[in-house]
Amino acid sequence: MTGEEMIALSRKHTLFEWTAQSKVDPIPVARAKGIYFWTPEGKRFIDFNSQLMCVNIGHGDERVIRAIHEQASVLAYANPFMATEARARLGAKLAEITPGDIDVFFFTNGGAEANENAIKLARMATGRHKILARYRSYHGATAGAMMLTGDPRRWASEPGMPGVVHVLDPYHGIERGWDSADQSLSMIEEVIQLEGPQTIAAFILETVTGTNGVLVPPDGYMQGVRALCDKYGILMICDEVMAGFGRTGEWFAVDHWKIVPDIITMAKGLTAAYVQLGAVGMRRAIADKFTDKVFYGGLTYNSHPLACAAALAAIKVYEDDKLIDNAKRMGALMADLMTDLELRHPSIGAARSIGLFGLVELVSNRAKKTPLAPFNGTSEPMTALAKFFRQEGLYTFVRWNTFFTNPPLCITEAELREAFAIIDRGLEITDKAVT
Repeated sequence: MTGEEMIALSRKHTLFEWTAQSKVDPIPVARAKGIYFWTPEGKRFIDFNSQLMCVNIGHGDERVIRAIHEQASVLAYANPFMATEARARLGAKLAEITPGDIDVFFFTNGGAEANENAIKLARMATGRHKILARYRSYHGATAGAMMLTGDPRRWASEPGMPGVVHVLDPYHGIERGWDSADQSLSMIEEVIQLEGPQTIAAFILETVTGTNGVLVPPDGYMQGVRALCDKYGILMICDEVMAGFGRTGEWFAVDHWKIVPDIITMAKGLTAAYVQLGAVGMRRAIADKFTDKVFYGGLTYNSHPLACAAALAAIKVYEDDKLIDNAKRMGALMADLMTDLELRHPSIGAARSIGLFGLVELVSNRAKKTPLAPFNGTSEPMTALAKFFRQEGLYTFVRWNTFFTNPPLCITEAELREAFAIIDRGLEITDKAVT
């Protein structure tokens, strides 16, 4: 098909997410390799968002493709009441690389379902009902995960699953800045006391907040949350759907703070998005709750053989190509490139990253830290910047007053500099809006 044919048929017969259908203007994609993808007409894009922060190993890796093909030729599907070699090997491998004593896994189709099942596990294991979650968060678009989500995408689904209590984050937006870890932890403990700790099953949080700002927690925050959960018998659930599998320069973001959550959720980088797969990892003590007690959860595609085979192959690519180390090295370079942009472009109000997980916040007034677009909205300069990136062949998320820098972990120095050269030119547009 031509690009126009792809778009016309897709718009006629399918719904696009998170948008009014009259506003849809998709990029037609024909093929992809490494950090690049191409339209049917041959226009090349740098995939500077790893699609949805998920194609961590890069596109078109023959080792993963071959593993999927080999699995399909032997056993394409077995129902989740059965055991397969791919399922057995993947569970054992994840037990090796996940933090601490997390060594039991329940497989799902993606991140939202992983969070749904994490909540089921927490409620059944504790006998409590309430779940703490943060406002600047996104945990998925299924019914329960949508209620865990704090950002405006939740509003249209309300009222939804009861029992979720949202708390504030250490970050209060570019205009108001950050709380210290102690300030934020004190607020969380007050909420726990006011809600009744005996009623709270779990606190779910993105270890590093993703689409709501790539918010790296202040020193002591994650350790403090762990301590609060221990103090009140609350399970700590870390959502690593986006931050896991090398994105931050460690296997999992929690590894930076040397803590072990009770439950960890994952997807995206688990298979690098070659096949859909999510997982809920839990400490042995949680799993033991269900030795003689029924776990009321299930999915037709739980532990799908093709997905498990893809995950095993993707994990081997991370290891063989030392992609976690590359994320650290290229992450250090990316941080330097972001600092350089910040020094030269007055429209940058803040730039932050951890590994190859980055974001730039744009402002119309640096002294007042006035966002270049309103909360949950856009502006002419931001729209123009997004248009420029697309024209120049740079694909990334432009959301509210921010844009993201989340390339595949296989990116080279030359490729990273190529992307930042486009960003550098694009920021001339937003600099003109500065007062």
